[in-house]
Amino acid sequence: MSLAYVAYSPRPLMDVRVVTVIGAGTMGAGIAQVCAQTGWETRLFDAFPKGLERGMGIIDAFWDKGIARGKTTVEQKAEWSANLSAYSDMAEAVTGTDLVIEAVPEILKLKQNIFCELENLAPVHAILATNTSGLPISAIAQATGCADRIVGMHFFNPVPIMNLLELIRHDKCSESTITAAQLIGSAMGKTTILVNDVAGFATSRLGVTLGNEAIKMLADGVASAADIDTAMHLGYRHPMGPLELSDLVGLDVRRDILNNLAEAFNDDSYRPHPLLDALVAEGSLGKKSGKGIYDWSTGQKIERSDLPM
Repeated sequence: MSLAYVAYSPRPLMDVRVVTVIGAGTMGAGIAQVCAQTGWETRLFDAFPKGLERGMGIIDAFWDKGIARGKTTVEQKAEWSANLSAYSDMAEAVTGTDLVIEAVPEILKLKQNIFCELENLAPVHAILATNTSGLPISAIAQATGCADRIVGMHFFNPVPIMNLLELIRHDKCSESTITAAQLIGSAMGKTTILVNDVAGFATSRLGVTLGNEAIKMLADGVASAADIDTAMHLGYRHPMGPLELSDLVGLDVRRDILNNLAEAFNDDSYRPHPLLDALVAEGSLGKKSGKGIYDWSTGQKIERSDLPM
């Protein structure tokens, strides 16, 4: 499947044929999977071999699970797998690429350094997107000389299942970049929303605030984690409760977004609840670490009786 968009090279139009995803963590792997399934040549890059191997394994396991459940076929997996390659050299990964999506940890300096590299390594027509869930897009873009083609593309976990794609426009982002991002999202089968570059955007600001309040309720003994989640799942028709979602996203990620919001708005009401800080401090980061608000070590969601209250 190809996609036409306004290019930055002398050519007026170009098809998206090659996509590079930077970072093979949970989000990066999910994004790469969707790109491969869309029909694009997809290159998954990670600077750490173990991380790259894990990311490729996440994708393979997802496809195998789909086959086991009868939702996908062996033939589809073979077709998608042929579109996906692992890279440990960034220069090679972005050679000839049309779209780069960065999905590394939420560290501003790290992202700025990566985009400075991408400015020099990626083709001049390539769209450069960041999957940040809370850092200012302008702060990332202003570190480069190509801010007009940098855009926020905030995906949701699990990427292959969640239909929303939040696009974030900063002041120097061109309209052609926004149009391209919208078309790219549509090609992926996502519904896109467009928001301005304000701390927390729309989704993160609402999501982490709800999650932080749910953690406070848990610490105050209002109800069990499962009952708090059930209240929002059944009472408000959320796909899952805020505590389970926090575990799925990563408690460290949620903590960092809350701290960024508190600093951006100079408002300590956004600060993470002490229980959230305590969980992160003990290494309980959620599903990815095997334990968070819930215990995931057996592969099932189990209520914890040993939370660091």
